[in-house]
Amino acid sequence: EEPLKKKFLLKISGRNYTEFEPERMRFHKEDFSLEILNTSRDDRRLYEYSVSKGPDEEVWQIQLEVFEPVADPSIRILHRESSNGSCSLALRCSSERGDEVSYSWDSRDNGTGGICSGSGGVLNLSYSLRGAAFGCVCTASNPVSSRRAAFHSAQCGSEQ
Repeated sequence: EEPLKKKFLLKISGRNYTEFEPERMRFHKEDFSLEILNTSRDDRRLYEYSVSKGPDEEVWQIQLEVFEPVADPSIRILHRESSNGSCSLALRCSSERGDEVSYSWDSRDNGTGGICSGSGGVLNLSYSLRGAAFGCVCTASNPVSSRRAAFHSAQCGSEQ
């Protein structure tokens, strides 16, 4: 049976310390923090911090998550229908990059009665063409970033 292996990033003994990957990690002795330089998805894993005091050892485990920020989203019209002075649209908001991206919709101003409210990548709208113009904003976000794109209701989306 294979033994469990640990890879050490840093060892401290008294006032001396050794960094095993100084080109990738930086130890800050002022606050005992360890900084990972040029973080990548490969750094997503379980890390362990242990302190030995005589026969006792205290161990903390930290799960590091690494997220790629979201790119600027774009809004596309999936479906458009205009009849009897009303307009029905299905809009899709999407971002080409980012991990664990979620989407939400809101009004550009508060005068639309919540027509733009929603969550998820697709928003279905139905409104009167005689009503005032309005704008919907899609927000693409994840735990590390947030980006927005706007849609304007002009002429049932024909001039987007």
